[in-house]
Amino acid sequence: MIMSYFGGIQLRFTVGESTTEWQDLEKGIVTGCTISPILFIMEMNIIIKAAERKTRGPRIESGIYQPANRGFMDDLTITTTTHIQARWVLSAMEEVVTWARMQFKPRKSRCMIMRNGRLSRQFVLKVQEEEIPSIIGSPIKCLGKWFDDTLSDSQNHKNTQSQVRQWMKKIHKSGLPGKYKAWIYQHGMLPRLTWLLLLYEIPTSTVEGLEKMVNGYLRKWLGVPPSFTSVGLYSCSAELQLPFKSVVEEFKVAKCRLVMTLRDSKDVKISEAGIQTRTGRKWSASTAVGEAESMLELKDIIGNTCVGRQGVGFSHFQQWEKANTQERRQMVQKEIRRIEEERRRGKSVELSKQGAWTRWNLPERKMTWAEIWRMEPFRISFLLRSVYDTLPSPVNLHQWGLTEDPCCKLCGGRGTMAHILSGCKEALRQGRYRWRHDNVLRVLADILEVERRKKRTGVRTNQAGIKFVKPGEKATVKPRSTSSIFERASTWEMKVDLDRKLVFPGIVETTLRPDMVIWTEQSRHLIAIELTVPWEEGCEEAHERKKAKYDELMEKCRSRGWTVWLFPVEVGCRGFPAESVWRTLQSIGLTGRARATAIRRLGEAAERASCWLWHKRDEPMWKPT
Repeated sequence: MIMSYFGGIQLRFTVGESTTEWQDLEKGIVTGCTISPILFIMEMNIIIKAAERKTRGPRIESGIYQPANRGFMDDLTITTTTHIQARWVLSAMEEVVTWARMQFKPRKSRCMIMRNGRLSRQFVLKVQEEEIPSIIGSPIKCLGKWFDDTLSDSQNHKNTQSQVRQWMKKIHKSGLPGKYKAWIYQHGMLPRLTWLLLLYEIPTSTVEGLEKMVNGYLRKWLGVPPSFTSVGLYSCSAELQLPFKSVVEEFKVAKCRLVMTLRDSKDVKISEAGIQTRTGRKWSASTAVGEAESMLELKDIIGNTCVGRQGVGFSHFQQWEKANTQERRQMVQKEIRRIEEERRRGKSVELSKQGAWTRWNLPERKMTWAEIWRMEPFRISFLLRSVYDTLPSPVNLHQWGLTEDPCCKLCGGRGTMAHILSGCKEALRQGRYRWRHDNVLRVLADILEVERRKKRTGVRTNQAGIKFVKPGEKATVKPRSTSSIFERASTWEMKVDLDRKLVFPGIVETTLRPDMVIWTEQSRHLIAIELTVPWEEGCEEAHERKKAKYDELMEKCRSRGWTVWLFPVEVGCRGFPAESVWRTLQSIGLTGRARATAIRRLGEAAERASCWLWHKRDEPMWKPT
């Protein structure tokens, strides 16, 4: 039946306008055939089993006899104690392969014979009457790893470093914009490099050298100076997080994963073989795995801790004791990454300027590739350099020894980045900061206007009572409904302090002008929003200051029978909205992706305006565009 299935298969080729004659298919596996892979596996199993009768394989230090034959797809590795046993195995395999009308490829194979700890050419091995070349002088690549007569990875270390340099140079000379080069590195080169670091026994210090070289290219592509800290490139807990992975971190995670894979293997010949994963003297993978497991066991003892306003059972807690092998492997890898992040965090605290973001109390901003694609190169450079204070401000230029005057060109004050972006009196007098404030306010007004215009039926009714589920029935899960202030009335009016002077509604007489007032006469509700675009470290102070400014006005409105809400909101001048913005948008009914999109728009508006103010910092006369 099998012979009739494969018999009579013919094919022909067409090149341009020429087509060959029909030819019989005699070798190979037909694409889409379900029988061919099964037959191939059966034949490979017969070949391996036929050679097992000749020898039981070498005995290693742990006392376990390793198999003489190991196969992966169509590759075979034979390991014996003597060259005579190797001939027996080859003879048995040759007999089965010849019977199956298959052929070995001795030219693509290599043999290695060791005598007294040294390679020897004294003996020759043959298969199907053809000599197998010696590995001496003829290296071979097997499963992605090169083997040579040195019996070490020293040459592979050099080859890997040279290969990485060539890859980075090719990417750098590709002519693409910097952000595309960074994407090619992250998704094209880094996975290939991680595989090489997993195969070879490369010391940690060598991997750190590779990362330094990679950091240099990433800094060029992103438009930041060589002094830009590597924490800003790889940190996953910083205020500004980029979508890049550290070479050293991926190396350590891969090595720890390899240690656990070999140790926890279900095959006793692998788990008890005593295989060591060497990573140099600076860092040990087996030691790191042991420390990570100890930390996870300690977390089991401590239990699940709640942070902030989290309630009992709010977050899932994976216990080490109840986890299976795969889950434990993932937990150890996460713990290794957490330790690396703690090391980066500790390094950033030591930096006085580039680590100033550690004193912020703002939500994190995660840069995605979709967001990077939308940004111009100079905006990416400005955002990174402004967060880590590496912009060429007068104070920085004076500190670097490039200028003698550290003063601001507009007012003569100390020309720090904070002074230029949010503290210059002359820039305030010229209306530069007001222009930036209005740009952010315009975006906020557009967001609230869309929400205000939505059709509503009227005052929100109370939620239904508890519905019990009878035995044997399933509960109907309904999507959670979020309450918002706008649902308290069907129509709302809004005034914004843009283009013309805002006049407070006729509830009370006041000279105060909030940036935005939303009210309804239907249910006597009023919302006052006051926007500030301060320096990131001063967001909390600005919030308390604006809250105290309008408290008296809100009390007067309440005394007239109005229900009022005051929302002082802050958007950092470098594009970092404060927690007050998140709470305000949630109160008016924006949640989930809609709220995240609105937050991103507000941050981009502030960052884009500050970028423009920075480029115009030396112009004495300024006119908004």
